[in-house]
Amino acid sequence: MMTHRHIAAALVIALPLLFASAAQAAESPADAAARKALAELVPQAKVDAVEQAPLPGFRQVIVGGQMVYLSDDGKYLLQGALYDTKSKRDLTASRLAVDTKRKVDAVPADKRIVFAPSGKPKYKVTVFTDIDCGYCRKLHSQVAEYNQRGIELDYLFFPRSGLNTPSYDKAVSVWCAKDRKGAFTAAKSGANPAPLKCDNPVAEQFTLGTQVGVNATPAIFAPDGTHIGGYLPPDEMLSRLQSLATPALADN
Repeated sequence: MMTHRHIAAALVIALPLLFASAAQAAESPADAAARKALAELVPQAKVDAVEQAPLPGFRQVIVGGQMVYLSDDGKYLLQGALYDTKSKRDLTASRLAVDTKRKVDAVPADKRIVFAPSGKPKYKVTVFTDIDCGYCRKLHSQVAEYNQRGIELDYLFFPRSGLNTPSYDKAVSVWCAKDRKGAFTAAKSGANPAPLKCDNPVAEQFTLGTQVGVNATPAIFAPDGTHIGGYLPPDEMLSRLQSLATPALADN
């Protein structure tokens, strides 16, 4: 459960994407009440979406990759997972996955570091990673095993210490290396990359991570935008992907 401090941080970090001034002009009184309540709670709050919630009498608000629910009069706020007891679905996770998929899919292939199977992949996961993260290194040490199971790993950078830190600088150096994948693997094995500077997407990817709720690494997202966890052994990751409703890439 997120604390008030964590909710406030997510609200401050989140950037407005789709629901700008024109959309707000036509929003319902309940939507306006939700925005007003959040603005009073955290004046800097900027949201990704305000919508009618599946829970009667409430709006659902996406901020920084998280969901909060506000009563239509703006008086009550709930934060947590909303479950449909009949379908046994986590409605919160399902809605957040749609938003995450849209944002992650917007990252072009040439802004990712991709480790793919030799044949056509069955699944593709997006992994937010930190060069210095222990479990990130463990995951990458098994990249061949994920590939053998038909799983493609698409890496995006998320230096946990933030921008303009040693981990951030390492990510930039890896990106700027002539042999990017080789430098990435070497850094994951503990080698310090040669300091390099160039145009790079590291800051942009860090911001994206905050927008989809990443607060630890590795953060792994399935093709449908579902956050399937942190480090997962190869067989467990395959099992999780198979259990999702998202079809394998080979079936698309």
